[in-house]
Amino acid sequence: MGVLTDYFRAADAAAVVRALERADERPLVGGRNPHFDGVEAKRLDPDLVLGELIAAIRQVPWEPGLVDERPVWPTTPEPGPDGPPDEDDPWATGPWVVELDATVRDTLAGVRDVDVPTIVASWVQAEELRPAGVEDMQPPAEELIRLARRAREAGEQLYCWICL
Repeated sequence: MGVLTDYFRAADAAAVVRALERADERPLVGGRNPHFDGVEAKRLDPDLVLGELIAAIRQVPWEPGLVDERPVWPTTPEPGPDGPPDEDDPWATGPWVVELDATVRDTLAGVRDVDVPTIVASWVQAEELRPAGVEDMQPPAEELIRLARRAREAGEQLYCWICL
């Protein structure tokens, strides 16, 4: 099945935490009563796959950390190096939410519509997206770009909800 991811916009991390506490850790995007304006973008993890899109937009090679993210949920501290978390630890079971750096939002928001096909053609060359083609990946890229524009216009940040 893989990793499930939803991208959304929110005013701040505190609003996200409040929504998660009310949502009983269910997704915050989609469904009949979404908590936030967002995009259901399954298997587009922020570091690797979104990072490949950011690299394609900036016309640079992908590298770890290209998408800077800050943990928002769970609110408990991450486990230390003493071994993996136990199965009751929310860091082991998820879901997780990360806040994306504003430069990621602005990079996405700054893409001109006319440039999207060329960017996506470069993006789908990433090994993680094979065998997807431009026709498969252009719709989620366009949705992420539009979401980033709305976030920037509203002075909001982008977040990613992740669940296994």
